[in-house]
Amino acid sequence: MRTARRFTFPLLLLIANSPMLVAKTMTEILAASPANDWRVVDNTNVLYLNLAAGTVVIELAPQFAPNHVANIKALASEGYYDGLAIVRSQDNYVVQWADPNADSANAKTVIKAKRNLSAEYTISYSDTFAFTALPDVDGYAPLVGHSYGFAAARNPETKTTWLAHCYGAVGVSRGNEDNSGDGTSLYVVTGHAPRHLDQNITLVGRVLQGMELLSSLPRGTGPLGFYQQPSEYTLIDSVKLAAQLPTTQQRKLEVLRTDSKTFAKTSESQRNRGGDWYKKPAGYIELCNVALPVRAN
Repeated sequence: MRTARRFTFPLLLLIANSPMLVAKTMTEILAASPANDWRVVDNTNVLYLNLAAGTVVIELAPQFAPNHVANIKALASEGYYDGLAIVRSQDNYVVQWADPNADSANAKTVIKAKRNLSAEYTISYSDTFAFTALPDVDGYAPLVGHSYGFAAARNPETKTTWLAHCYGAVGVSRGNEDNSGDGTSLYVVTGHAPRHLDQNITLVGRVLQGMELLSSLPRGTGPLGFYQQPSEYTLIDSVKLAAQLPTTQQRKLEVLRTDSKTFAKTSESQRNRGGDWYKKPAGYIELCNVALPVRAN
């Protein structure tokens, strides 16, 4: 007998297409979904950010930022992130980790990874580049939707596409120069969709599990939420590439395919939420409010 799976997403309600049908919860929709509506997460593109409190699982997106993803993998492989710290937690914005000594003589050495990379704010796309568009109007892009399991936007006129700054998105910190972000410092969006950052910073993936470990961190009291004292830091035990660990230590995760019928149903359920509590369905949904369910296999 197949055991029940636990899904990591908020409980939402589905409004039926017909008043004759009984509204279902999202749990019921997903439980009834066929196996081929889910994709197995490729552990060659997964990082485990290990903290004393637990593990944050990050899926990288080489389709959107191939050079930065390759560099982040190189940094993880050489152990660069091990022993670094979370140095910033800005309320309703981001959590950031880096080398606290990056600007001093005690800065951690990068061994083989690159220190200068051209920005990958957008990439060109072809007709074969996966994209499931949302019908809803967006204020930041001509089209929004999902590509390869990530919230994304695109401009058909310029044939460019980019990842969106939704909750859980992972980006590459940089200075004023476009080529100053190399992956040695990364951040995760912990606030409500700072989409104004889109096309201004290279995004490299999203958190699949463990967001609560980051969003619950004490807020920094310095400018932009940086911690003012080393005692405030959360130390990073290690950052490991999942595929380089023994198979017994690799998490087997699946993500709902964003080109599936089940995903279309769950998106519509959030656009028009039903049940006794809702008196006026919105008839609209923002890109970053669309749930991207993850389950353990």
